[in-house]
Amino acid sequence: MPDWENVRTFLEVAQCGSFRSAACNLGQSMNALRRRINELEAQLGVTLFTRHVDGLRVTSEGEQILAAAQRMEGAYFDLVRARQRAVPSLAGEIRLAVTEGLGTFWLAPRLPEFQRAYPMLLVDLHCGMRSVDLLRLEAEVAVQLTKPTAADLKMIRLGRLHSMPFAAPSYLQTYGVPASVAELKSRHRIVYQVSEQSGGSEFYQRWFGDVPRPGFLAVRTNSSTAHAAAIANGAGIGWLVTYGAALGTKMVPIDLDLRSTRDVWLTYHADAGRIPRVRHVIDWLVDCFDPKKFPWFRDEFIHPGEFPWLYRGGALPNHFEGFGVAIATEANPFASASGAAARSPDGGRSGIRGPANPD
Repeated sequence: MPDWENVRTFLEVAQCGSFRSAACNLGQSMNALRRRINELEAQLGVTLFTRHVDGLRVTSEGEQILAAAQRMEGAYFDLVRARQRAVPSLAGEIRLAVTEGLGTFWLAPRLPEFQRAYPMLLVDLHCGMRSVDLLRLEAEVAVQLTKPTAADLKMIRLGRLHSMPFAAPSYLQTYGVPASVAELKSRHRIVYQVSEQSGGSEFYQRWFGDVPRPGFLAVRTNSSTAHAAAIANGAGIGWLVTYGAALGTKMVPIDLDLRSTRDVWLTYHADAGRIPRVRHVIDWLVDCFDPKKFPWFRDEFIHPGEFPWLYRGGALPNHFEGFGVAIATEANPFASASGAAARSPDGGRSGIRGPANPD
């Protein structure tokens, strides 16, 4: 009888296409995974993989085993979900997967209020830019920037992220504020993020594909935190989301017509949504992104200079503390500097200079 852990290892290696990636996902060494695959091949009497320069490939015999293993895994996950529905509880663990920037700068500061309401619930917050597989129970709930496609998943569009360029005061003291896209391309340096859900590569190619990279592209990273830190410390101009202005970010927005948007999706398995502890997390997440409360998540772009008139909530947790030199004043924490002054809702000048944004 094949050992389930060996079968689970086979599924992960087949999905990843390499021992290295599978070992990273499972938190085990590559040698341990190789031993499990060797054991499974010995138990079944078949060769499951062949090795190629571009990775591992499942053999024709292995494909038949893989199909059966996937059905076995599906039945196991059905069993786990059935048990969770049968024993409803507001105690236990919830695995929440979210993109790095949203997890670090928006949700993590709000977890204490959730935990005060539900002290017996442990939230396992997994921040990363790779989309998780909810059907394989990599998480119970996910907040992501790509729309889910699996038929068995429920999805809610939470809101929209609006990004725009900004820079550190130290950078602008050296290079000045670009007055046009042409000037940005010819006289400035930029920072951008490349990851599975960021859309950074597509944005770069659309706007800057014609610009030679040496001397223009200063930093490229796969990390939202490193991206924000590089911009805040003067590496170059980069694109961050507008809600950072409401958190008191210390970076200066650049008022150019170079904005982008990404929808934020909440997704979970239909069965998981009927488990009380998961349902409470889902409801909390919907509230965290409520566009009526937080205007920066609305579908339409709102200049950060207008946030003081539109946001009526209390002080927001500032997770950007330490990311650069402060530019906001005590009288107006939304204040920022750029090319054009923001307008107040009645059409008059607000006295706030330009927009602000972090990711």
